[in-house]
Amino acid sequence: MTARENALRIIRFDHPERVVGGPPTHGLAYLGCNHEGYQGGGHDCPVGTTWTDIWGTVWRKELEGVMGFPRHHPLADPKALKSYQWPKPDDERIIGKVYKAAEARPGDDLFLSGSHRETLWEKAYMLASMETMMLAFRTEPGFARDILHRVMDWQLGIARHYLAVGVEIAGLGDDLGTQRGPLLGPDIVQEFLVPEYRRLFDLYRSKGVLIAFHSCGNIGWMLDTFMELGVNILNPVQATANDLDAVRAKTRGRMALQGAVSTGTIMAGPPEAIEAEVRQRLWQLGREGGYFCGPDQGMPFPPAHIEALRKAIELHGRYPLKPPTA
Repeated sequence: MTARENALRIIRFDHPERVVGGPPTHGLAYLGCNHEGYQGGGHDCPVGTTWTDIWGTVWRKELEGVMGFPRHHPLADPKALKSYQWPKPDDERIIGKVYKAAEARPGDDLFLSGSHRETLWEKAYMLASMETMMLAFRTEPGFARDILHRVMDWQLGIARHYLAVGVEIAGLGDDLGTQRGPLLGPDIVQEFLVPEYRRLFDLYRSKGVLIAFHSCGNIGWMLDTFMELGVNILNPVQATANDLDAVRAKTRGRMALQGAVSTGTIMAGPPEAIEAEVRQRLWQLGREGGYFCGPDQGMPFPPAHIEALRKAIELHGRYPLKPPTA
């Protein structure tokens, strides 16, 4: 079967032929999605570069192979919201690259995917700072709701362009977990974030678009909400932050998982250890479908270790899968 059909069968828990790292995609992203500014910048800059993105957040690249870090937040003072000039999702400078990239789609076997990186919570704290947002949920809830609503208005504006070019997978994401539990109180997530997520999720679901959601850290507490909202693929499912057996038990037949191979194992190696963990994850998470195997974080891994990961998935990822002790 084609790579596209195999991916759909993985997502549907419908007898795929093989486990792979993810759906085959041709990705689209607007200017600023990866923190670019109107005058350049972004995470491909040399270490030491400082730049301002389209939102007015100032970034600095500190480490090779790792995204930059925000150094100035334009809405750190909530009073600045009244005069803040929001970027416009219909600005040709921002959205033009989406249409050009869509025209360059190389074939129908690739899903057309559109990125909403830092969909809501992360974009809000990059604008206002994490400290300001966390305090605002309790001390200035009106400010918190306003900024979140305006961020989601932006995402809906971008979504309309993605739908216009025929996007089939929407890539959303916010890091909602720490290593041991929620980053935000679940009551805050339900009160402030979920109603805004629902606006974007409902739009994509009404158009038949698949939804892939990225959330680092411990996400067991959020699984029911992800599935209720309509997430089709959840990543990166951090191996050291989650009870993977419990995650699979709750999501089996309902939501595909992507990732779950420990970053520590891939970084440290050796290839034999990487292969052993891949075999474990394939059986633990993928023997009934619903699993794309890969790293549980994006990091500048040693090339030989990434190759060992790829070979292990190719060697052991054909159905029917075998238990790691076989």
